[in-house]
Amino acid sequence: MSTTHEEVTFGGPDGQVTASLKDLIDTHLHMPFPFRRNPHEREVSASVDMWLSTWGLTAEPGVAAMITRTRPAQLASFTSPAVDPGILRIVAHQIAYQFVFDDRAEDIGRHSPAALVPMLCESIAVLRDGRAPSTPLGAALTDLYRQVRERCTPGQAARWASHSREYVHGLLYEAVAQTHSVALRTGDCASIRSLTAGVEPFYPLYEAAASAAPTPAEIDHPAVRRLSRLSADAAVWTADLFSAVKEQRAGEMINLALAYQREHRCSLQAAVVLAIRQINSTIREFERLHAEIEPELSPAGAEYVEGMTGWIRGCYHWSRTVPRYADVASVPAVTRPHSTCSRERT
Repeated sequence: MSTTHEEVTFGGPDGQVTASLKDLIDTHLHMPFPFRRNPHEREVSASVDMWLSTWGLTAEPGVAAMITRTRPAQLASFTSPAVDPGILRIVAHQIAYQFVFDDRAEDIGRHSPAALVPMLCESIAVLRDGRAPSTPLGAALTDLYRQVRERCTPGQAARWASHSREYVHGLLYEAVAQTHSVALRTGDCASIRSLTAGVEPFYPLYEAAASAAPTPAEIDHPAVRRLSRLSADAAVWTADLFSAVKEQRAGEMINLALAYQREHRCSLQAAVVLAIRQINSTIREFERLHAEIEPELSPAGAEYVEGMTGWIRGCYHWSRTVPRYADVASVPAVTRPHSTCSRERT
């Protein structure tokens, strides 16, 4: 391994100067998948509002405003454009639930990871043991699990619960990292971000949405499992690009771009470009591997993998328009010809 200094340029491909950090991301990010939207978005948006209200989640201070700024039904629509209204409703409910759960976990965990344990243990008890909930968040999760079991096969529901437990565990790692005095290296931050992404629980829902169930051999194929990991990482890291300004101002740690900035001691703009390079590499690996495995997939298997593609595409289009991340457009791109940033290469 050698350490070199590599120039990070901020202009567009023809040398034009980009106006804002948002423009910088749009210019450099490799996004080969065209925008799509589910036609049932509006009706599902109303369902999200009703579901959150039913379980008392929007009665909590700040939750209703947060939902307005995050648009969970829109994210469901952008990531899942071809699913039927029933699956889309579950996807949207789950996204809304995770937004509420994640914000609550961050608020509690930044003060004390130990204080977060009861909340996480309740979720694990619901997902693993079917235990009755004792809080509104636990009750909402119980109902969400009911919706999943009613629509999915037992195997699909079990995979959903397993991925959901991984997400819950990841939030404890995030809380520990957030309160630890030692700055995380980029690789460690990316590993925690993979856990807290909460993307892979949606993939069993795409099994259920397919015209026929993908075979176990397809789901467990090493290439398909790798595609699952690549798509989840690319999706959540892309969101990190647009949320970096908001999270930097809030003092957050678990963000790919902010991790690059800490490790390389460079500007946020330079760190974003380095993060984009990692994301672009991940998306290109996804494209190559998808092309290799596609001839071996059944139509149902192809639909399942298309659900993974949807998260890469959908997270990008949602992140660049959602009000929660609007601050990214207020930060200028660097106007000088270039900035340098220390970077390790293998």
